[in-house]
Amino acid sequence: MKTYQVNTEGYYGEFGGAYIPEILHRCVEELRQAYLQVLDSADFQQEFNTLLRDYVGRPSPLYLAQRLSGKYGCRIYLKREDLNHTGAHKINNAIGQVLLARRMGKRRIIAETGAGQHGVATATVCALMGMECIVYMGKTDVERQHVNVERMKMLGAEVRPVTSGNMTLKDATNEAIRDWCCHPEDTYYVIGSTVGPHPYPDMVARLQSVISKEIRQQLLQHEGRDYPDYLMACVGGGSNAAGTIYHYLDDERVHIVLAEAGGKGTDSGLSAATIQLGRLGIIHGAKTLVMQDEDGQILEPYSISAGLDYPGIGPMHANLAAKKRATVLAINDDEAIRAAYELTRLEGIIPALESAHALGALEKMHFRPQDVVVLTVSGRGDKDIETYLANAPQ
Repeated sequence: MKTYQVNTEGYYGEFGGAYIPEILHRCVEELRQAYLQVLDSADFQQEFNTLLRDYVGRPSPLYLAQRLSGKYGCRIYLKREDLNHTGAHKINNAIGQVLLARRMGKRRIIAETGAGQHGVATATVCALMGMECIVYMGKTDVERQHVNVERMKMLGAEVRPVTSGNMTLKDATNEAIRDWCCHPEDTYYVIGSTVGPHPYPDMVARLQSVISKEIRQQLLQHEGRDYPDYLMACVGGGSNAAGTIYHYLDDERVHIVLAEAGGKGTDSGLSAATIQLGRLGIIHGAKTLVMQDEDGQILEPYSISAGLDYPGIGPMHANLAAKKRATVLAINDDEAIRAAYELTRLEGIIPALESAHALGALEKMHFRPQDVVVLTVSGRGDKDIETYLANAPQ
């Protein structure tokens, strides 16, 4: 049976694996041996699901957006991850990984963050569980996501600004990995997306798969069938997308549409469209598509959205693109801004800039009136208001 899921070696097709320095081998191997045993255990599942229900507020609604549907000539449902506690899908993964860390006897939690939502989610769960929390964040992102930085500090986390590279997500990830190398005994690294060495991409996808599990149940109630014609989500590293499509990966009736950050345009030199522009390489411990020059040096990505400017892509998504299982569209800054304003005016929902890229893909599609489309609004736009105001469509 053909599958798009990870194999036992940690690969999705030719992408994935664990390419790590010797010093991290024990940490990653310890995690690999523990994660499935813990995640599948009855006591973990009970604690995880109880917190998702009572603390996060799940299930998140599947909302039929009538006016948006009218505009695009199909039935568009929005999966409202923006309504979760802390304002994004990131909390699903943070709770799962911190529960795992606790079961592995780790007391010190580190994380990287771009837009700040994963940092906030991790800091939130650490506050809830009484764990020490250190968040690495690029100095550029610290400045453009000031409110999230203050939220993390209020939650008791230490935010460490990173000044290497172009001071964004990639650089924050580098520093977090360095920290982990120095403190392997007591430290657990909560990666916020489906990136990094195996088992992270698979683990994060599994923890986020609560999204597609709920979509199944909710569609059955709304439409009388448990699958849509189209699933749409934005991809940076790819965790909200992985969660959205997880239970449908091998269901060929469902078209998968991924929206990545085109920036100023894929031919402008200012883009984060890794699937369009990347070549096979290794970044942060995984073999995947990487934006790089002829010498294999990583190119600095650019996006108006702090959560999407990553020069790699999760191996699951690289494989879906390579095998033509997913349609990948690059959505430029101005298209995302326009789509965000459209959703706000039509439905009264201000989406995160990341999610606005998925919304921007709607106008590039050709739907039939009977098509059922599920699009994940991965987060809310409060954190992006200043960017929206500075770039309001004329």
